Amino acid sequence: MGLKFRPVDASFFDLFHESAGHIVRGAGLLAQMLADGADREAVAKLMREAEHDCDDTTHRIIKQVNSTFVTPFDREDIYDLASGLDDIMDMMDEAVDMILLYEPSVLPSELSNQVEVIQRCAELTHEAMPRLKSMRDLEEYWIEINRLENTGDKSYRRILASLFSGKYEPMDVLKLKDIVSSLEGAIDAFEKIANTVEQIAVKES
Repeated sequence: MGLKFRPVDASFFDLFHESAGHIVRGAGLLAQMLADGADREAVAKLMREAEHDCDDTTHRIIKQVNSTFVTPFDREDIYDLASGLDDIMDMMDEAVDMILLYEPSVLPSELSNQVEVIQRCAELTHEAMPRLKSMRDLEEYWIEINRLENTGDKSYRRILASLFSGKYEPMDVLKLKDIVSSLEGAIDAFEKIANTVEQIAVKES
């Protein structure tokens, strides 16, 4: 049996952990945006800063890939992981920006269910990134993310059903559907990251 050996450049794992940390921060800001009496301008400004920081970390990961002769795992997987983490932040930033710009007259309480899923996914992803170094204890992570994504899908369908039930003004329905879809996009992006991690673990096992 052949043995795989690659020099471990710990900076990649530190950068993935840093990127996931920005996402935890963004998920917290997303929850703040939905809170009663929130200063939405201030929260949106903080989210833009978090998104900028996440972009910066992504660029550093790409630069590191391009300047490293031997990477800890396949370059394509590193690119997918880096861009996938960035996509999550972009979707959360989009949702916050829409809430600010659309100024919906009401935010359904059910939205908090989606945001809770996002916050839990963010925490689990942040915890999982350092474990890429050893490729151990990752299976529970991607299984739980998949479970949370299924929960998010159910919540998404229920929210859509509520929006089209006649309880909301037509203009609010249009606004809220965009916001809810952005939140759903963020949850789907977490599952994509979990799938990428699973693929990396299988390749490196």
